[in-house]
Amino acid sequence: MVTSRDVARLAGVSQATVSRVMSSASSITPETRLKVRAAMETLGYVPHAGAQAMKTRRTRTIGAVVKDLTNPFYSEVLDELTRELSQAGYRVVLWNAGADSHHDALSAIRERAVDGVIFTTATEETVELQAALERKSPLVLINRIVKKSDADQVTSDNLAGGAAVADYLHQHGRTRAAFVGGLPEASTSHDRARGFLERMQQLGHPVSEDLRLHADFSHDVSQQATGKLLNRVDPPDAIFCANDYMAFGALDALRTYGLSIPQDCWVIGYDDVDMASWPSFNLTTVRQPSREMAIAGAKMLLNRIAAPDLPPQHLSFACNLIVRGSTGASVS
Repeated sequence: MVTSRDVARLAGVSQATVSRVMSSASSITPETRLKVRAAMETLGYVPHAGAQAMKTRRTRTIGAVVKDLTNPFYSEVLDELTRELSQAGYRVVLWNAGADSHHDALSAIRERAVDGVIFTTATEETVELQAALERKSPLVLINRIVKKSDADQVTSDNLAGGAAVADYLHQHGRTRAAFVGGLPEASTSHDRARGFLERMQQLGHPVSEDLRLHADFSHDVSQQATGKLLNRVDPPDAIFCANDYMAFGALDALRTYGLSIPQDCWVIGYDDVDMASWPSFNLTTVRQPSREMAIAGAKMLLNRIAAPDLPPQHLSFACNLIVRGSTGASVS
């Protein structure tokens, strides 16, 4: 049986150095780390996870709670999170958000089954969150914010993003706009709607209540909601959706009704997932830097694990309107 002593002998370092490499200690130089990792690979040495956890009181495991993996935004965030945490020596376990996912994730921290959790779905109604923070449980919120929370939080400027859409439509004469939102309690949908609706009001194009629909961040529900808008006597000339996934549903509905895009109706999304640039969608959207947000959130969590008493950080990224073929005019 290969032991850490064998790895140390082959790498030409002490057994203590091997242990520090396995615990991702910052004092180890990159050259030494590579040398020890190479020796482990050569000998086929696999450290015992349970023994490591008992020694360090760390599992080297991070939990991630995501909403819906069919939504490409969450897939992109998870891909970057996994890459960043893996480079730091952590593995990631996933909870697909459901009725008990937040409870299960927070219980896993309390029971020391994971070292920390990243949430992409928290809302004001996540009542267990504050109790976890009071216990100094390491957790970070990405994409969603919870006001008056002491949690580390990473988001984009959703208010400004929604306002930018209103300015763009006003600039190009699309004044009969509709808004298709996600979950009403989600900060992302709430703030994007607020930024858009308040700016449309200021510009003299108020969006009436019957042109504001909720689609639960769902492609299918958005497609149905768009159908209701198109069946109106006075259908909208533009539809702003609170994320790209719903915007894809709006585009599909327009095509089902035999309408031309962008001649008959403009569609704008939010996120700028990779699929938004595909020729079949060619979607104008508000780009939030999801990968940079994921990297920042991962680093925040690792810092929180290392130093539980750090003051909470709230980081907001700027957004940009990306114009493509689902609207008919460039930004001038």
